[in-house]
Amino acid sequence: MKYISILLITFFSIQLSSAQIHELGVFVGGSNFIGDVGSTSYISPSQLAIGGIYKWNRSPRHSWRVSLLFSELEGLDSKSDDLGRKDRGYEFTNQIVELSAGMEFTFLDFDLHSSRPVATPYLYSGISIAKHDNFYFNNGTVVSEETSSFAYGIPLILGFKASISSQFILALEVGARYTFSDELDGSVPDSENLMESKSFGNINNNDWYTFTGVTLTYTFGRNPCFCPN
Repeated sequence: MKYISILLITFFSIQLSSAQIHELGVFVGGSNFIGDVGSTSYISPSQLAIGGIYKWNRSPRHSWRVSLLFSELEGLDSKSDDLGRKDRGYEFTNQIVELSAGMEFTFLDFDLHSSRPVATPYLYSGISIAKHDNFYFNNGTVVSEETSSFAYGIPLILGFKASISSQFILALEVGARYTFSDELDGSVPDSENLMESKSFGNINNNDWYTFTGVTLTYTFGRNPCFCPN
């Protein structure tokens, strides 16, 4: 909650600093993990995901976007379609805090000053960084390394948004995160001393996780004016 409070204070402080339209709101949905432990389903939310989101709409077709999301990734071999994983029976949970920043592109003009309701599909990508705990498996038992790491990644999000009033926008989105890490599920320990003896799975494939949910944002700021002096 401390991180959400900082995000809200920061963006409320710039409300009057620019003659552009801003959006500030919340994300609520679910997360699922794709890696060397658990189900291999790409979209199968199993754990609650919540957070805050801010957008700076630079034009009717693109926006700068920042989000801070919290969730607990879960991997259960018992839910996998792979018989080998089911027999193995590994499972884990790993809390993450993700900060993401990038650009959102709309397929259609999304003019927040239109007198009529507007709606459009959109794409978002950028960079993400997720803080997570480190652990490894010892004969099927999760052992904490008592350390944390940061997993950098690339978010790939597809969504659909619509104005539901003059100041509120509702969106539904599905977003996969490809990470440059193979440590989120304990298949590769963070400690170099443990890597050779405790690593397992496909070392050529990094971890993925997805967020599926809805956002509700409040718009504020003034319509840009290009009036002559």
